[in-house]
Amino acid sequence: MPSPAADDSADVIVVGAGPAGSTAAYYLAAAGHSVLLLEKAAFPRDKICGDGLTPRAVKELTVMGLGIDGDGWVRTGGLRVHGVGNTVEMSWPTVASFPAFGLVRTREDFDQLLARHAAAAGARLLEATKVTEPVFDAATGRVVGVIAQHGGMSRTYRAPVVVAADGASSRLAVALGLHQRIDRPMGVAVRRYYTAERRNDDHLEIWLDLKTRNRSGRTYMPFGYAWIFPVGGSTFNVGLGTFHVGHKPDVDHRRMLEEWTQRLPAAWHFDEAHAISPVRGAPLPAGFNRHPQYTRGVLLTGDAGGMINPLSGEGIDYAMESGRLSAETITRALAQPTAAQREQVLQSYPHVVRSSYGSYFTLGRLIVRALNRPAIMEAVATNSMRLPALRALMFKLWTNLSDPYSEDALDRVITALQRLVPPA
Repeated sequence: MPSPAADDSADVIVVGAGPAGSTAAYYLAAAGHSVLLLEKAAFPRDKICGDGLTPRAVKELTVMGLGIDGDGWVRTGGLRVHGVGNTVEMSWPTVASFPAFGLVRTREDFDQLLARHAAAAGARLLEATKVTEPVFDAATGRVVGVIAQHGGMSRTYRAPVVVAADGASSRLAVALGLHQRIDRPMGVAVRRYYTAERRNDDHLEIWLDLKTRNRSGRTYMPFGYAWIFPVGGSTFNVGLGTFHVGHKPDVDHRRMLEEWTQRLPAAWHFDEAHAISPVRGAPLPAGFNRHPQYTRGVLLTGDAGGMINPLSGEGIDYAMESGRLSAETITRALAQPTAAQREQVLQSYPHVVRSSYGSYFTLGRLIVRALNRPAIMEAVATNSMRLPALRALMFKLWTNLSDPYSEDALDRVITALQRLVPPA
């Protein structure tokens, strides 16, 4: 077999140029490694998402040096939450280690910005390059590259380390026998874009009082929420999502979105005449939906590793954080003098991400199980927003914006709760 050409090999291959993959590629390239960043689509490309970025994600953007001012960015100061018969506004929690604002930008723009930022740092971005399978070393069983399709032709790319950032379905993870776990939270979200004659303010809006009917005709309130996020000008991202653990609930999300938007004030114009996109949906694998996050030379990041908040469905911040953590782990590994020492460092990656998210994800899974009981969910939607201390606690939990070293009473409660549960 002929040896691969120089442009077919690298120190690291990153599969997927979403937030996780582009962040990993940026840090790896900035550290001086040769990086191939393979993206199956061509930019700009759409991605099913709410388009909202919490202060956690904003922090990652600023650390990476990506400009967040100017056209295309909508800055948010918090949430406006609609419960049953009650609406409250809440500013983003004040946490010393995070900025006090969030952002909104469509994924069509956002992902392209991140990918170009990684390329500017030195990563080689190959678009319209669909990875179909890993390449295994026959002697060791390790993954030493990938096979990809581009322009109807197959090509092999080789690297001693591969980052799987290829999304919820993760072809690479499945090829390694890493399937989604049914005992971890799984969400489903649908969204649609509208142009509406409605002011664009600085708050994300969410509704907790979702109701739907199952096939037997019973009306109930599933665990989830609906949202209206401003994305600039007079355009809004409007959608909803639910989470469950175990058995998939009998929910028609598209019908639920239609029924919910019909309940909104007619003057807001979230109707068929003002829609500018079809309804599109996507799965949300959460709470470490796949284990382990490292095996045989491959590190899982972002959605591929189920690194989505099981309470809010937010995935961009965890994608970027885990992309950074994977890059830091790989950089430490590649600095080791022997193969055995490099492997030892790579095997630490699951511990690194579990230390960051494990207890929170476990706590989230327990809360999801409880809120999947319609009576509990309805009680929360009806009463929680009326009690200031409870809604502040829930907001911090929902956004995962607390400080384990703070003397703030709510932060101390959240820290204590996370210490009571084992990491996911």
